[in-house]
Amino acid sequence: MPIRKANAQWKGDLKSGNGTLNTETKLLNETLYDAGSRFESGKTTNPEELIGAAHAGCYSMALANALSKDGFKVNSIDTEAKVHLEKLESGFTITKIELDTVGEVAGIDKDKFQKYAEQTKTGCPVSKALTGPMIILNAKLK
Repeated sequence: MPIRKANAQWKGDLKSGNGTLNTETKLLNETLYDAGSRFESGKTTNPEELIGAAHAGCYSMALANALSKDGFKVNSIDTEAKVHLEKLESGFTITKIELDTVGEVAGIDKDKFQKYAEQTKTGCPVSKALTGPMIILNAKLK
């Protein structure tokens, strides 16, 4: 399986600094992010928004896959992820992620859809990653 890459650069201190994000596909290319968009409201992106997008995207794909594999016709799965960033005693922390999903699926009842939705919550790769993957750090000082 491929290894996906992205990079970030930050310049300056937290409050007045800013940074850029890039992905290997170049879909995010010199995308701006800053503290204003993270802790208040701003016009750039932020890590929590990107985690939300990744989680909602992964969850929607995984749910559609599980339903399709079992013979259901999936017209659409729409998911919104609400990533909660809170200031705790230990510092800023993502305390929860709410996934709100709506499926348009032929031939399934409400209870069965709910069962698939719950199984996917813990089964999608991003959900798994957010529960504690091994993180390997390679740090160098320039």
